[in-house]
Amino acid sequence: MINVQNLTKRYGDLTAIEDVTFNVQKGEILGFLGPNGAGKTTTMRILTCFLPATSGTASVAGYDIFEQPQDVKKHIGYLPESPPLYTELTVTEYLRFISRIKGIERKDRTEALTRVLERCALTDVRHRLIGNLSRGYRQRVGLAQALIHNPEVLILDEPTTGLDPKQIIEMRQVIKELAGQHTVILSTHILPEATAVCQRVVIIHKGRIVAVDTPDTLSAQLRQSEKIRLTLRTPSPETAEALKTVPGVVSIFQEPSTDGQVFMVECELGRDIRTELAAQAVRRGWGLLELTAVKLSLEDVFLQLTQEESKQEEPKEDALNGEPG
Repeated sequence: MINVQNLTKRYGDLTAIEDVTFNVQKGEILGFLGPNGAGKTTTMRILTCFLPATSGTASVAGYDIFEQPQDVKKHIGYLPESPPLYTELTVTEYLRFISRIKGIERKDRTEALTRVLERCALTDVRHRLIGNLSRGYRQRVGLAQALIHNPEVLILDEPTTGLDPKQIIEMRQVIKELAGQHTVILSTHILPEATAVCQRVVIIHKGRIVAVDTPDTLSAQLRQSEKIRLTLRTPSPETAEALKTVPGVVSIFQEPSTDGQVFMVECELGRDIRTELAAQAVRRGWGLLELTAVKLSLEDVFLQLTQEESKQEEPKEDALNGEPG
């Protein structure tokens, strides 16, 4: 549904993004991750035909962004980080105006309006002025304008920025429900958001793609050892040394806890020693409370990739004209 190949954008000597390549399958939610200034917003603007690329190719919904920009715009919905809302209009007035701009036929406008009001949970505030709405509801109105013409592709740039925790949860739920019906690119620097919403992630750092895959696959690829969290009710002073005698154990770390004592057991990659650890705890009467394999989180993956990339010479960050990237 979206195919990007070697996309590059330069401003004179400044390279904002370089050789960006990825694809998004139909009905998929793809997380586009990176720190502020990494090149996320530049990429989003190129895909929405708002900004021309210096080189490379890209197609959206089967249309070339360079040769067929008007067709691309008809098939996408775009929610920028700060949606351009008309605060003097009511929610209904604004969305009816947007429906005309997006070419929805008069006979279909009421149905389209009702659909997005329900989907974005705006029915109760449809007659209120946008200027009187909270930030969370304004973001919902922004999403509604992106959805009103039922586009095949949605491009959402930092959709939860500035929202409170409750509003973030609600917005994420709305976005998750779009999977299958729409193809979605979700740009964010908030890693738990990608974990909660996205099926695959693209990680961009200093204008270059450093990883593309599911969070679990990236975690498996980067993991250099296995980690197991062991919580014991009544360990002895010799517990750590005793655990080191279990075959496959590499190291033991103790962590603070209010419920028992927690030992982080690092063992050889590909080796599962939970059975041996449990047997040891039961035999010695340590009071086994928990035994859990610990996965490398998306935050760990992100930090590992970006830190490794920072050791090499990279393009400068996306800073021209104050673009957040």
